[in-house]
Amino acid sequence: MIKDNIKNINKYSDLPERVQLGLKYLADTDFSTVVNGKYEILSNEVFAIVQDYFSKPIDEGQFESHKKYIDIQYIIQGEEQIGVWGIENFSQITNYDEEKDIVFLAQNRSGMPEFVTMKEKEFLILYPNDAHKPSIAIKSPNYVKKTVVKVLT
Repeated sequence: MIKDNIKNINKYSDLPERVQLGLKYLADTDFSTVVNGKYEILSNEVFAIVQDYFSKPIDEGQFESHKKYIDIQYIIQGEEQIGVWGIENFSQITNYDEEKDIVFLAQNRSGMPEFVTMKEKEFLILYPNDAHKPSIAIKSPNYVKKTVVKVLT
């Protein structure tokens, strides 16, 4: 997991080229004119999903993970929390959906995941070993516009 503000992307020149390409897309795009949808950056290797929603109470969220793609979650507008904890602390509660590259998880160890507060212009890079619970309200549900860049591992 890596969390930072998009203005600091130059600090990440040692990351894989496709991850850098995703960060550059986030830094260079004026999202005030971008509507919800999927946007190809590098075919199926790097693409962005722009979405908006209302954040939800913590008990309505679910932990998930991905096998083929790294997530770069970027807040365009609003704020939310994202729970993050190592995948080894979870058991699968659904079969892995290869087409959607997602599996939903339930905690199987005692302890507490870290909840990271995400604000506008901040990104969070989540690797396949980072189970995560996105879209969680900080105090009460609020409007969020977000882009998730998917980067093939």
